[in-house]
Amino acid sequence: MGLTDDFNSDENRTGLPVVYMSVGVVAFILMILCVVLVLNRKESYSEEARQAALQKQQEAALAEQAAEETDLEIGQSTLTSDQLDFWDMYKDDTSSLQDTKTLSENNYEAKAEALRQEEEEKDLSEGGIKTKVNLPDGTEQWVMINAYIAKNNYDYVGLVSQEPLMKYYENGQKVSYMGVDISKESGNVNFGQLKSAGIDYVMVRLGLRGYSTGELSVDENYIMNMEGAKSAGLSTGVTFYSQAVTTEEAIEEAQVVIDYLSGYEINYPVAFQMGYISNDKSRTENLSKMQLTEIATAFCDKISEAGYTPMIYGNKYWLLRKLDLTKLSKYEIWLSQSEDIPDYPYTFSMWQYTQTGKITGITGDANLNISFVNYDMR
Repeated sequence: MGLTDDFNSDENRTGLPVVYMSVGVVAFILMILCVVLVLNRKESYSEEARQAALQKQQEAALAEQAAEETDLEIGQSTLTSDQLDFWDMYKDDTSSLQDTKTLSENNYEAKAEALRQEEEEKDLSEGGIKTKVNLPDGTEQWVMINAYIAKNNYDYVGLVSQEPLMKYYENGQKVSYMGVDISKESGNVNFGQLKSAGIDYVMVRLGLRGYSTGELSVDENYIMNMEGAKSAGLSTGVTFYSQAVTTEEAIEEAQVVIDYLSGYEINYPVAFQMGYISNDKSRTENLSKMQLTEIATAFCDKISEAGYTPMIYGNKYWLLRKLDLTKLSKYEIWLSQSEDIPDYPYTFSMWQYTQTGKITGITGDANLNISFVNYDMR
């Protein structure tokens, strides 16, 4: 019994320290876990704060960039003329002017000037693209292509230059006709040589009105040129250089043409010519687009009533900036443009592609033309 009691007492004394040690170890581990959790939570809060600060910086940077782009768009556009190919790139005038009220005075004036210039360049239509026009003073201007005027559908891949003539082919077949326009300035023309050189028709100047005096006259070589062209078997049309300042004068000019065509049969048109006079004043220089359009209409209507085909001659500037083509759509157009390929956007029947051509039968410079219409078959 004594031995058993002694043994049990020693065992109890040994177990207590082990229990205390286990509790201590567990407590230490729990303490470490708590420290780790606290530290992790602090780092999480710190990362969230850092991300929030970074986001605020990014938002501030974006706001600053947007402000700079807005200022650039309104007052200091970097667009060039080559990039301004479509009118819809411009803002509405009213809204643009309202936007500029918040800018400096210099920026406001610059924008207002740009809007005034844009207004000057507008044509009759608000749709379509623009085309470049060379003005008489040597500057250039973009004008809008009117969506309501018939466009030409020529495929210039078929346009072939065979010096000195220009020819046009469709599906491998030539569908054009070569011509010249002549006046007393052309001198004595050898029409037989012209025909041998490939000329099909001749536009003969019948008469003109003086650009300063207003006097009517018949071209000195008119009869000789008409007779010579007919003898050589060339088709003919006639031109009249107008300086009419009223519709009454235009009708008077048309009557002169009708009178002097008596006795001649022509298949090609009667062309109304009016243009800009360089280095001098002309009686028509102060006429408005509306007045010039009415004068051209009066002449052409009178010619049409007499049974001839009226045609309006002009360069790109004259046709697009001096006439209202929406009111002249029933007349043929004869384009004068000294280029390898014309860029006139609307329908035209004849094209004077050079005024300095060289061809057998005419001494000196010759006005060479191509017709896309066979008027002999009309």
